[in-house]
Amino acid sequence: MDVFKTVGAVSWTELATPNPAAATEFYGQLFGWTFDNMDMGSGPYHVIKIGNDAIGGIMSPPPGAPTAPPRWGAYVTVANCDDAVAKCTQLGGVVCMAPMDVPGVGRMAVIQDPQGGVINVISYLEPAA
Repeated sequence: MDVFKTVGAVSWTELATPNPAAATEFYGQLFGWTFDNMDMGSGPYHVIKIGNDAIGGIMSPPPGAPTAPPRWGAYVTVANCDDAVAKCTQLGGVVCMAPMDVPGVGRMAVIQDPQGGVINVISYLEPAA
């Protein structure tokens, strides 16, 4: 199964923490993860790798984000981000962060279910040929 193409699959997980360097050290030792670092403009993004496969990331919270404890977030693959957000609101959910384009990756949003659970939805771009 290709989690980046399978609608409904958990395809990415991400940790927002004020100390990404300590987190990469901890999780690298705990799980044997390795990391590729990318400059995101507001600080490094540490792509979590198992072998050659990228499975997630570790980063500092975005500038201006509300103060919160370190937290993991999951991304679920959807066919169309905007359609998923519209359906979320029809079902009584809330849009926490409106759909936005992630250059070179796809389109994502943050939604909340009627019980308060928050999750990220993402529709990935097709890989360049």
